[in-house]
Amino acid sequence: MLSAALALVLLATLAYFRAGILLWTLALGLWLAELAFGAGRARSPLIVSVCTALALVLSLPPLRRVLIAPVFALFRRLRPAMSRTEKEAIEAGTVWWDAELFSGKPDWRRLRSFPHPVLSAEEQAFLEGPVEALCAMLDDWKITHELKDLPQDVWRFVRDNGFLGMIIEKRYGGLEFSNYAHAKVVTKIATRAGSAAVTVMVPNSLGPGELLQRYGTEAQKEYYLPRLARGIEIPCFALTSPSAGSDAGSIPDYGHVCRGSYTDPRTGERRENVLGMRVSWEKRWITLAPVATLLGLAFKLYDPERLLGGEQDIGITCALVPAEHAGVCIGRRHWPGGAAFMNGPTWGREVFIPIEWIIGGPSYAGQGWRMLIECLSVGRCISLPALAVACGKVASFATGAYARVRDQFGMPIGRFEGVDEALCRIGGHTYQMEAAQDLALTGLDLGERPAVLSAVLKYHNTERMRKVLNDAMDIHGGRTVVLGPRNYLAGAYQTIPVAITVEGANILTRSMIIFGQGAIRCHPYVLREMRAAESGDLREFDRAFTAHLGFILSNFVRSLWMGLTGARLIAGAPRSGRVGRYYRQLTRYSSAFALLADMALASLGGTLKFREKLSARLGDMLSGLYIASACLRRFERDGALKEDFPVLAWAVEAALYDIQQAMDGFLANLPNRALAWVLRRVVFPWGLTRKAPSDRMGTRVVRALMTPGGARERLTRGMHVPKDEREPLGVLEPALRAVLDTEQTERKLRSLAREGKLTAFTERERLAEACDAGLISAEECRAVERARRLKREVIMVDDFDPSLTRYDEGLLERVVF
Repeated sequence: MLSAALALVLLATLAYFRAGILLWTLALGLWLAELAFGAGRARSPLIVSVCTALALVLSLPPLRRVLIAPVFALFRRLRPAMSRTEKEAIEAGTVWWDAELFSGKPDWRRLRSFPHPVLSAEEQAFLEGPVEALCAMLDDWKITHELKDLPQDVWRFVRDNGFLGMIIEKRYGGLEFSNYAHAKVVTKIATRAGSAAVTVMVPNSLGPGELLQRYGTEAQKEYYLPRLARGIEIPCFALTSPSAGSDAGSIPDYGHVCRGSYTDPRTGERRENVLGMRVSWEKRWITLAPVATLLGLAFKLYDPERLLGGEQDIGITCALVPAEHAGVCIGRRHWPGGAAFMNGPTWGREVFIPIEWIIGGPSYAGQGWRMLIECLSVGRCISLPALAVACGKVASFATGAYARVRDQFGMPIGRFEGVDEALCRIGGHTYQMEAAQDLALTGLDLGERPAVLSAVLKYHNTERMRKVLNDAMDIHGGRTVVLGPRNYLAGAYQTIPVAITVEGANILTRSMIIFGQGAIRCHPYVLREMRAAESGDLREFDRAFTAHLGFILSNFVRSLWMGLTGARLIAGAPRSGRVGRYYRQLTRYSSAFALLADMALASLGGTLKFREKLSARLGDMLSGLYIASACLRRFERDGALKEDFPVLAWAVEAALYDIQQAMDGFLANLPNRALAWVLRRVVFPWGLTRKAPSDRMGTRVVRALMTPGGARERLTRGMHVPKDEREPLGVLEPALRAVLDTEQTERKLRSLAREGKLTAFTERERLAEACDAGLISAEECRAVERARRLKREVIMVDDFDPSLTRYDEGLLERVVF
């Protein structure tokens, strides 16, 4: 049996090095012969001959294609039909690190070779200067509940300091910031006031500025980009219709090419008998629409008279329309989740628009969906994920301090295990969110447009934001139930549904987009096979299909081997120790994921498109792999510090556990039960061995959040923290430090009271009694008084007059005990 064992080692080696189908066939034939006849006996000439003949056939492309031809015909017949918009969505953007995770054998050296995202001196100065100044001007309570808008001086400051032109090139007057800087600006503003962050992020995300820079004509760029950069124009982009939300490709808004006349609102010039379009639209939920001066508009364009010389059904088209143009209706508001950012409808009926107002000119008519999807792959990596990171930072900063300052039953609430359990999730999820976004931002600044990863970020960051805010609200209890200027969580909590819904509703994103798009774009062979089938190219299909078979065999053996050994006996981990084990486990799960994805595609074919629950679980696997690898990358970037290890360990182990649970759910529901039985024995030969992060590990995360120091500072870096102790967020860190500094004195006072040496009734009187008796020093007395004052500031909530219009600013002076 020694030679059989050697054959097994050979198979494992072939799997590890991704051998082709020819070598697989030869090796498998020899192994089968060995198993059939054993050592010391002559190998069967028949088995050896058959395997050799099969290997010969597979090695000769003309002969191999004879065998492949029926498969090719079946593939062409069974492949799912795709609409034009589906094809454009799949082909939009680029694949990047997500393709490595889909490969089953991620190259960790490549991950570590990516440059760390850094701010330029100019970007850092902007964050420390204008962004800090803007944050200091923002009063979220006043914006949301009194003005229901940004104050005019804030609008002016945003325009004058280039906030609306961060992505616009300097030659047009913009700041031309990196995507990383753009995200950090949004994050910092969002830690102060979400409505201000939305106002800044939308013009720099999916909208006229991005579309113009990528596709606009030179005349369009020269006119509009400087005006957008200086805030002369306020842009919005109108895509969503009442009957077309998540299914944006089915927008009913339409236009037809014709000739007509119009007055240009920019110049007042009247133009007669020009080529243009009569467009009718009804849009809803358009951010900045009520105050926009420039409307980006998406609609389906038809050319019944073929005036453009092409097809009659041209497709989705994007145009720029001045808001003052005749027939444009705009200015009314929606009220999304009680937030104050500008959002509203726009509509128009048979509005004549000249053909040169199409973004990119007439040659880009019908290219709108591709343009939008490619831009969305950038904006979806930045805007909403940055808001989610901001919520995580505020929740970590505030809840960590509050859980240590606030006490009940004679001890800080953070030391109760129930609170501990929720608080560790806040820290771990915040670490995951920022790590995942920072890695994607690295890709963007390298020139990538990772469409699949943008969907991963949009879904998982906003879902984690929801969990983080729920946990933070639970821990704060009554402190954040009461609305008022002191409440730093309720505003974000109320607007969670906005982030969950926009830019692709989360249910849709998880169940249809992440894997539905990723399976085709990120898989090394599926898109090649589909293109070959569509074009009828048997030669290309043969090359892709045979390579695909070798890929499946390799992942089958790798998954079984790594499952049996717990991924302990594989090379490629860039670090040793516990961190190295995380890399090896991710390699194992990457191989298993690739195998399960291929088996789903093979067993379900085109019907997988409609098996959304299975698709969602496959997407969860890919997402978990990405999030865990991003956390490892962040840990390396921060210097692999020992004090950061608890939060890294929680974040990675939670992601690994999520991957295992997604695989278990997938196998439990795969329709082909025989295949599911085999795959379960391959992927989990010892059963479901991975556990969720331990309670002890979570407690270590909580201690880091409740203690001033490097780990807490790195988790909350980049947020705006007011220096004024009268500010709700500004008082938290001084209060935390003051409570920790006076902990021994407070313990001494309680001990003196129990011994009967202090007889006063209230804490304030006992403190004075102890100081007068010389039991504590005057300095200790002053420190305790300050700590108690700050603690009161932390735990107090607002109260109002009976009409709920005026709140009491003198809470600190209203001391009873």
